[in-house]
Amino acid sequence: MGQATDLVPCPHCDETAVRVFSAPMVSLAPKSMVATIDRTEKSRSEPEVVTSLPRRPLSKRTPIAPQNPALQRLPRP
Repeated sequence: MGQATDLVPCPHCDETAVRVFSAPMVSLAPKSMVATIDRTEKSRSEPEVVTSLPRRPLSKRTPIAPQNPALQRLPRP
């Protein structure tokens, strides 16, 4: 690799081309996507162990009052 020339003939058109080395697709993915992929791969061989179920959030069901008085006579689901 240290003895490679800067110019090489193109295998398709036989023109001279500049030799370029770069890391393939290293930093093009968003960090959140890379973290999700890493977590998924880790869970395949090292799944997280839980000791209890997550706390259930309190249900805050607020009934919506109908705006039309005629709708108040309809049965509620």
